[in-house]
Amino acid sequence: MTTLPLAGRREVRRWVWTVATTHRTAFVGMLTLFVAATAAELVGPRLLGELVESVRPGGPTSTVDLVAVLFLVALLAATLLRRFADFAAALFGERLLAEAREDLVRHAVALPLDTVERAGTGELLSRATSDVTRLSEGLRMAVPMILVASVSVVLTAVAMVLASPLLAAGALVCVPLLVVAARWYRPRIVPTYQRALTYWARVHASTHETVTSGRTVEALGLASRRIEHQNRALRLYIAAERRGLWLWSVFLVALESAAVLPVVAILLLGGWAYHRGLVGIGEVTATVLYAGQLSEPLNSVLSWMDEMQIGVAALRRVLGVRLVPAEQPDPGAGEPVDRALRLRDVRFGYRAGQEVLRGINLDIVPGTRIAVVGPSGAGKSTLARLLAGINAPTAGSVLLGGVPITALPLERRRREIVLVTQEQHVFAGTLRENLTLAYSASDTALWQALRAVGADRWAQRLPQRLDTPVGDGGEPVPPAVAQQLALARLLLADPHTLVLDEATSLLDPDASGELNRSLAAVLQGRTVITIAHQLQVARAADRIMVLTDGMIAEQGTHDELLATNGHYAALYRVVAGEADLVAPATA
Repeated sequence: MTTLPLAGRREVRRWVWTVATTHRTAFVGMLTLFVAATAAELVGPRLLGELVESVRPGGPTSTVDLVAVLFLVALLAATLLRRFADFAAALFGERLLAEAREDLVRHAVALPLDTVERAGTGELLSRATSDVTRLSEGLRMAVPMILVASVSVVLTAVAMVLASPLLAAGALVCVPLLVVAARWYRPRIVPTYQRALTYWARVHASTHETVTSGRTVEALGLASRRIEHQNRALRLYIAAERRGLWLWSVFLVALESAAVLPVVAILLLGGWAYHRGLVGIGEVTATVLYAGQLSEPLNSVLSWMDEMQIGVAALRRVLGVRLVPAEQPDPGAGEPVDRALRLRDVRFGYRAGQEVLRGINLDIVPGTRIAVVGPSGAGKSTLARLLAGINAPTAGSVLLGGVPITALPLERRRREIVLVTQEQHVFAGTLRENLTLAYSASDTALWQALRAVGADRWAQRLPQRLDTPVGDGGEPVPPAVAQQLALARLLLADPHTLVLDEATSLLDPDASGELNRSLAAVLQGRTVITIAHQLQVARAADRIMVLTDGMIAEQGTHDELLATNGHYAALYRVVAGEADLVAPATA
């Protein structure tokens, strides 16, 4: 298992700079609205100070009325400006979030498949779901709130100094506490959040693996082991979350203390200065109100910084996907001279020192139907992956027309050879959209493809036929039909070489046999390599290859292999014996 990389500070800063420059107008407009709203909010305390000064025995009431009206106007203006500013921030954050998601998907679909599999499904899944969600909270809420609070802190501090420089100095009492608390908190919380996101990815991976392999887990009696594996992953994540909460609780005490200390200091300093005639009661009132008003944005900055740290940790994981190098074709590989597949001394292992395939030599003539059979674990599916160019051999070569298949551009490779396995996905959308994921086709071509794989009657029963939503939120698609839809996509892609790895495993034997006969007629003239787990499929092949312990044990036609009385004949007798045992029970 490997872990997808994390973006560094340079990549994060570059992304932030790109976002800021790309959306300069929206960013400046949002910031202007927040500055205007904050300025309007700062007028209120100043007017209240003037109101206190104007309330004197025998004084004119017109001054009080004017100040009160101005206060209401300032309050209304601040409310409206704040509302527009919040809307602009939400819109700005949603736009950035949409771009981040699109960027992640664009790079994720370009990842080499073997890299994704080595990292584990949960690693990429967590980056595309929970990490994007955390990034969403940071983009839509933390960044705008920090900007707003920072502007409020600066403007409020300026207003305090203008009201009374002497009393404003009292607010500095909280600075040492905040500096010490921040220097203690930040170096500890960042790696804690990073670990929490990594552990949550492991929880995703464990859940996905357990669910998708549920039948295997149950058959092998591994339920308790998988439960313990899941619990272990959860314990690591919970421990990281508790560590983060403990750090935050300590930091929160410092924040609350820093909010109270300036008010207390200004009141004490104001009382002393007022008795000596250095300040008036209005200045004390305004400064105290500013101090109370200052504590909220100051605490908001520091509080939302915590949320932003989570967002930055998530952003590093999201941006890290783009750091995986894409598959690069070999410009000097040349063009295939024909469509023949040749394997020369092919060796492959998923781990160093553990070879799955050992010394495979094979020539596949275009238009040939090959069936690969053998016991479980012999390397059949691995061979299919190498033939399709998903993995490169550890040693030796897999050549298409004399050119290493992994040297071809990925799009070209997928047009030449297509691999279909038993694991298929139905995307949320219409049946038409599921069939034309990569290639456009007419309705006539779509129905022909569905008819060839035996899914046309199922499709005709749908309420809107080809335009019926299927999958998540639409009509349910049985697993067997999902395999048929995958084969229909295969026909629409029209490659010259097909590799079928248990592509009909979820169909019953009768339906599978009928489907194979239909495909044989449609795919006439194409190279078809079938990983056969049902020997009746192998019997119809031009050549059968028996794979044992990662090596080709024997190959030939069905009759030739039975005559040699080797591995294939023994396997055939076992299957025939099982059929004889099952037949009476099902009669």
